Amino acid sequence: MTTAPQHDAPPTPLDLAGSVPVPDADALAGRFPLTRHEHAASPEQRARALAELRFGVAFTDHMAHARWSPESDWHSHEVIPYGDLSVSPAAAVLHYGQEVFEGIKAYRHADGSVWTFRPRFNAARMALSARRMALPELPEEDLVASLVDLVRADEPWVPSGDGESLYLRPFTFASEPFLGVRAARAVDYYLIASPAGNYFPHGLEPLSIWVSAEFHRAGPGGTGAAKTGGNYASSLLPQQEAQERGCDQVCFLDAATGLNLEELGGMNIMVVDADGTVRTPQLTGTILQGSTRSSIITLLREEGRRVVEETISLESLLAGIESGRVAEVFACGTAAVVVPIGRLAGQGFEVEIAGTEVTRQIHAHLTGIQYGRLPDPHNWMYRLA
Repeated sequence: MTTAPQHDAPPTPLDLAGSVPVPDADALAGRFPLTRHEHAASPEQRARALAELRFGVAFTDHMAHARWSPESDWHSHEVIPYGDLSVSPAAAVLHYGQEVFEGIKAYRHADGSVWTFRPRFNAARMALSARRMALPELPEEDLVASLVDLVRADEPWVPSGDGESLYLRPFTFASEPFLGVRAARAVDYYLIASPAGNYFPHGLEPLSIWVSAEFHRAGPGGTGAAKTGGNYASSLLPQQEAQERGCDQVCFLDAATGLNLEELGGMNIMVVDADGTVRTPQLTGTILQGSTRSSIITLLREEGRRVVEETISLESLLAGIESGRVAEVFACGTAAVVVPIGRLAGQGFEVEIAGTEVTRQIHAHLTGIQYGRLPDPHNWMYRLA
C-alpha cells in the first residue's frame, strides 16, 4: 500500500510522550537501592576490559531489577550484583516469547560527567512495546531511575574514548512458570550495562546491504512497531544470507507488496537526494520508530533541509541511484548511530553509492550533542552522574 508523503509530519504520539521532561536525576536516585557486589572487578580488571572494547561482550558489576504481579504491581526495586538468572524452564518467555527491551547509551563528557540521550523517549517506547506484547508497562520514571541508580553504582565502567559509551539494556519478560497461551501474571524487569566501542568495528566505512526478497521483518497488524525479541530473531536467517553473499546487513521490504523499503535488521534507513531532500520510509505500524531517526529528522529540518516521510519503492531507489538523483543512503540507530550505505545488492541487481557528505555531517552533529561537544537546544541530554 502506498501512503501519502508527509513533508512536515506532526509529532507522533511517541515523539510527544518522549518530550515530556524527566525529573532531575537526584530526585529519582535511590528508587533502586544498591546491594554492592562483594566480588566486583578490581580497578586493574576493569581497566583491561575498557582497553579492549567490543560491542556487547563485557558487562559491569551490577544490574537493576524489579518484579511485577497483579496483586503488588511493580515492587522489589533494587540494584544487585550482576549474575546469572534463576528462571524456571516453564517460564512463559521461553515458550511464547513475551518480552520487550530497549537500547540506550550513557556518554562520558569531557568534564567527567555522564549523560544519556532522550531517556524519556526510550521509556515511552518500551511502554508501547509492553502494551503490544500484553506485558505490564514499567512507569517511565522508574526506567529512568534504574538508569540513574545503575550508572551511579557502576560509573567507573563508563569509557571515555572517541565513539565509546556504556550501552544500557533494559528488558522485561514473562517469568511466570506455566504452559498455556495467555498473558503472564509474573513479570521481571532488568537493566544491564556493557561498556562498548563502535557497533561496526570499521566505524563510518560504508556498509554493504543485501535486500531480502524472500523474508520480511513484520506484517500489517503485527509487532513491527514494538521492540521485541521475535522481530530480531526472525531477522537472523536473512542476516546470515546477507553475510554469505558478502554483505554486512540485510534490508527488508514490506510484507504487503514486497516492493517498498522498510528497515534494516536493527536500523532505520534514509535516502539523500541530489537536491538535498532527505527521504525515509513512513511509519505505518510495521517499522520501529527510532529515537535516532526522530532526532535526525529534527536536526535536518532545522538545517533547512526538506525531509519527507513516504513510501520508497526499491525500484525507484535503484533508478534514482543509477540516474544520479539519489546521492546517498544511510542507516541509523542507537547502537550504530549513523553509518553510510555504499552498496545495495539483491536478486538481479547490485549498485554502488559513493556519496557520504550529508551522512558524515549528521553523524558529527548528533554525536557532537551526545558527547557534549555541541549545544543541546532541545534538552535531549540527561545527566545521570
